[in-house]
Amino acid sequence: MIYVQHLLGVGHLQRALQLATALAQKGFAVDLVSGGMPQHRLKLAGVTLYQLPPARSADASFTRLLDADGKDVDDAWKDARRVQLLELFSCRSPRVLITETFPFGRRMMRFELLPLLQAACASVHCLQVISSIRDILQPKSKPGRNQEICDLVERYYDHVLVHGDPTIARLEESFSAAAEISDKIFYSGYICRPVNAASAGSKDDGEVLVSAGGSDTGSKILETAIAARPLTRLRHKVWRILVSPAIDETIFHQLQQLAGNGIEVERNRPDFPALLRHASLSISQAGYNTITDILANGVAAVVIPFAESGEVEQSLRAQRLQACGRLVMLQQDQLSAANLASAIERACDFDTSIAVNLDGAANSATRIAAWLQAEHR
Repeated sequence: MIYVQHLLGVGHLQRALQLATALAQKGFAVDLVSGGMPQHRLKLAGVTLYQLPPARSADASFTRLLDADGKDVDDAWKDARRVQLLELFSCRSPRVLITETFPFGRRMMRFELLPLLQAACASVHCLQVISSIRDILQPKSKPGRNQEICDLVERYYDHVLVHGDPTIARLEESFSAAAEISDKIFYSGYICRPVNAASAGSKDDGEVLVSAGGSDTGSKILETAIAARPLTRLRHKVWRILVSPAIDETIFHQLQQLAGNGIEVERNRPDFPALLRHASLSISQAGYNTITDILANGVAAVVIPFAESGEVEQSLRAQRLQACGRLVMLQQDQLSAANLASAIERACDFDTSIAVNLDGAANSATRIAAWLQAEHR
C-alpha cells in the first residue's frame, strides 16, 4: 500500500495526482490524502482519494491557515484533523508514506505531520518514508530553518524525491544545506501532464495563449498582454486570454471590453495543455505546472514570475530556463506593454528544443518500487 499525503493547493494536487497515477500503473494501491480544497470529479484507476477537512492559506505568506469557510482554524479544528489523519494511517497500514513538500515547506502543518511521521517510524508496516518536492524551493531566510529541515529529514525520511532535472536546476541552488542530505536525494525529472502526440501540428498558424493566476498581478498580466498585442509581429494571430476563476466577474468583464477583434477572453479551460500544443507563443507566470506544460509541448514562451510577499521560487526557475535559452523572462516590476512586446519579439526567435527530463512521475514510481524491493531483500 502506498500512502500519499497532500496538503494545500491545486497545483500541488495536480503533481500528486500524476505521481499517484504512475504508482498505480506499477501495480500499487494508492491512497491519496488531500487536505486542500476539494476537487470534484477526480477518479483515477488504482487511486483512492481521501479528503481531510479542507484548509487553505490566507495569502502568499503562508502564515495563516483558513478553513473551508474562510475562518482562521483553531486548536479544536487542528486536533480533529490530526486525529482523522492518524486514524486513516492506522487503518490503511501503508508500506510507503510520501509527504508532499514537507519538511521543506508547509511548516504550519507540523501539528498533524510530525505525529504522522512519528506513527510511520513506529509502524511495522511502513517501510519507506519519502519527501516529494519541486525542482526549486523558496529559500529560507530565518536562522536555523535549514538545519531544522535537515534534522527532520535525517530523523524521519529515507529519501527525498526532487521533481526536476539537475541539468536545469540543482537543489543546492535554492536549499543551501542540500549537501547535508545528499545521500537521500534523487532527481526524478519533471512531473508533467501527458502530451497527446496525435494532437501535434504546425504552430505556424497557432494562436497566442495568455494565462496567469488569480492575484492582482495575474489580472495585470492579462490586461498588459491585450495592450501589447498591436506592438508585436504576432498581432495578426488570435490571442486567447484565459482568466482564472479566482479573478472576479467585474475584472473578467473589463478584460472582455478591452479585447478587440482577434482576442478571445474566457475562463480557464481544462484542455490547457492541448491549447499549448498548437500555440505559437505562451505568456504566463512561472509556476511549476505551467512551466512543465510549456516544456512538454515545445512552445515558445514569455514568463512573468510571481514575485510578491518575498517569493522568489518562480523567478529562480525562470532565470535557469532563460539561461538555457528556452524562454524569455520579464520581471514583474518591469511589466509594461512595451517591455512585454519586446520580450515577445525575442521569444519568437528562440529555439524551443531543449534536452530535459520530463519523465518524473514514471521515474519516481520505478525508483520507489526499487527501494521497496531492496527493503524486502
